[in-house]
Amino acid sequence: MAKCIDGKQIAADIRNELRQQVSSWIAQGNRSPQLTAILIGDDPASATYVNNKMKAAEDVGIKSVTETYGNEITEEELINRIYQLNEDDAVDGILVQLPIPGHINERKVCNSVSCDKDVDGFNERNVGRLCLDMNTLIPCTPLGVQELLKRANIETFGKNAVVVGRSKNVGMPIAMLLHADGRNDTCAMDATVTICHRFTPPDELKRFCRSADIIVTATGVPGLIKADMVKKGATIIDVGITKVINPATGKTKLVGDVDFEEVCKVAGYITPVPGGVGPMTVAMLMKNTFIAAMNLAKTRILN
Repeated sequence: MAKCIDGKQIAADIRNELRQQVSSWIAQGNRSPQLTAILIGDDPASATYVNNKMKAAEDVGIKSVTETYGNEITEEELINRIYQLNEDDAVDGILVQLPIPGHINERKVCNSVSCDKDVDGFNERNVGRLCLDMNTLIPCTPLGVQELLKRANIETFGKNAVVVGRSKNVGMPIAMLLHADGRNDTCAMDATVTICHRFTPPDELKRFCRSADIIVTATGVPGLIKADMVKKGATIIDVGITKVINPATGKTKLVGDVDFEEVCKVAGYITPVPGGVGPMTVAMLMKNTFIAAMNLAKTRILN
């Protein structure tokens, strides 16, 4: 049976480390880092995600503010508010909870967040720096996957990795971190990476996955990765999360992209859903906020 990589426990360890680092930072005469979240509309899932992030911020000593707006907010109003936060020296990190209403251009909004305060890592300049293996704020879920692999002592150097899913916020940056040169700024993982997606024929997806030492799947397709697609002893990181109805109870439950019960019989390591990548995403958001606060403080001293 595969060994479970406990993302919940690893995230708790990271938050404990951050709590000590933030406390030491404040003891040196610095103010608490500050994170501002923007929540638009009344989607319950988005509200829950933001609430969990704010609780995590409080837990590690980061001050947080949530600004809530109705669906009627215009693109211009939203971007102008982001520009105000960019100029506010009391704010270190800005996140706009996605998705946003359809009448607002998501790319414009992400690009309007200052690169220095872009704790989600979605500004195209920060994405470009990641692709060039340069120091930057890295998207939280890919950063969490990297941290999971490192803290679980999974060897990646020279290994074959398959990333299933090519989204610009998750799949693509995960592939970047897996394949890039570990000697450079992002401390990447030197694997040989194949990216598969919705147009990869099923037989080819199976062939690629069976050759992989590491599979990272982020598609939101329940049960996509089955046991006969997994090489014995492989590491499986399941980023997918989908709410489905449990036929036995009629209640909803969260599942990943992986047929967990069966793949556990083949894989060497595996992340559960929930309790795997999800808690790591929140922990990495806290880490990015603290990094942003330290970088901005240095910039203010130099100026």
